[in-house]
Amino acid sequence: MTKKEILKKLKSDEHYYGAFGRKYLSNSDIGTLLTNPLAFGKPSKPSSAFLVGGYFHTAILEPDKLKKFKIIQSSSRNTKSYKEISGGELCLLQHEVDGIELMSDKMMNNEVCKSLIQGNDVDYEVPAVTKLGDYMWKGKADIVNHEDKLVVDLKTTADINKFRWSASKYNYDSQAYIYRKLFGYDMIFIVIDKTTHQIGIFDCSSEFYEKGKDKVDRAEKAYDLFYKSEGFDPKQYFISKTL
Repeated sequence: MTKKEILKKLKSDEHYYGAFGRKYLSNSDIGTLLTNPLAFGKPSKPSSAFLVGGYFHTAILEPDKLKKFKIIQSSSRNTKSYKEISGGELCLLQHEVDGIELMSDKMMNNEVCKSLIQGNDVDYEVPAVTKLGDYMWKGKADIVNHEDKLVVDLKTTADINKFRWSASKYNYDSQAYIYRKLFGYDMIFIVIDKTTHQIGIFDCSSEFYEKGKDKVDRAEKAYDLFYKSEGFDPKQYFISKTL
């Protein structure tokens, strides 16, 4: 396949997250490879946080696709009515949707945010692939703003005053490093607090990118050892540390 054909296929979430996309490493693999390499490649259980984040992104970037989300009028996912209507499927709650719509309105009513998100020359949900070290990596940018030469990523957070800590915990540093390599632009995060609705715009320091590169390098070493090294038996692996 040509690179153009690969990117066209990765534009679809079905292929990006499916078997075709799994041929590439991605930032979502970083945490697993660094903390529990044995779990790499195993399907993860969908979470409500991932679902809420997906609705938030769709509401801002692709509102015409909101119909694909199933929304249930229920106070929680533990109620009898939710379990009956959902049929075992993970669904959004109406109060979650109300909160997301309020956050998206707040963000789009901020002139700086709006100009970064809806600039004169922007693309949404853009896939890319590149070789980093010995392996091929993929990524899909929320927004590529060609006018400002930026990759823009939208985030929600439980506490915007602790976002620096969250950025390290959730591997946004490695995401920034990977995406700068993929798209050739610096990365910024537009963040909104889920409780206070305060907005923050965070750019990335050289130290932040370097921390991301270090994580990518260590993740590749783990991947190489566990999945590409002949004679290595993962069953014999154990963590050895001094307390």
